[in-house]
Amino acid sequence: EQESKELNNSYRGKNSSTNVLSFESDLPDFVPSNFIGDLAICAQVVCNEAQDQNKLVSNHWAHMSIHGVLHLLGYDHIDDKEAQQMEGIEIAILESLGIKNPYQIT
Repeated sequence: EQESKELNNSYRGKNSSTNVLSFESDLPDFVPSNFIGDLAICAQVVCNEAQDQNKLVSNHWAHMSIHGVLHLLGYDHIDDKEAQQMEGIEIAILESLGIKNPYQIT
């Protein structure tokens, strides 16, 4: 959690740990590659969130992985319209994996 907090502070100016950080690839355009970037996922935060939200840890890991990759692909959730679009994609992908909508409160 401390490492997540330090990364979040360094790269986003937020002095708290976070579940997932996405770092886009900085390869130059002339380098052929399918590499889109890196994810830094904090296991402790993901496990704590899963417990707090009564979710299976494996399902929450899947959600955070998808969430991070969508950020690498250019999606964001800064405003409501962007959030709705990104969450819709997350929900569809998770449903294809047999995982219920993580935003639906049960």
